[in-house]
Amino acid sequence: MSTSETNPAAESQHYSMTDDAAVRDIAEVPAVEVITTAAVHLMSAAAVKCGLADGPDAEELKDLDEARKLITALAGLITAGAPEIGSQHAAPLRDGLRSLQLAFREASIIQDAPGKGPGEKFTGPVS
Repeated sequence: MSTSETNPAAESQHYSMTDDAAVRDIAEVPAVEVITTAAVHLMSAAAVKCGLADGPDAEELKDLDEARKLITALAGLITAGAPEIGSQHAAPLRDGLRSLQLAFREASIIQDAPGKGPGEKFTGPVS
């Protein structure tokens, strides 16, 4: 019986085999899928932080400072990735981003100046 406590080499070999499998798995995923999956994760997190979660604790989960960061990162990803993933994939992501930007604006007590809202340095003013 070999454990990482008795045989550190066994532990490193285990991680190495696991890492190799993960690398092979990710190598089979098309870039468009990786980009869109990352965007969907950012969108989901931003929606929760904008207070759009379902359930009675939606207001508790709202954190506009965090939402701003997520929306800005999403805008950067979509803006940079759009030429690479094509309009058929980018268009729904842009629509989702715009909806989040509007939801953020609606949830904010203090309004950002036009062009200063989350992600607007990448997308331009949203109204």
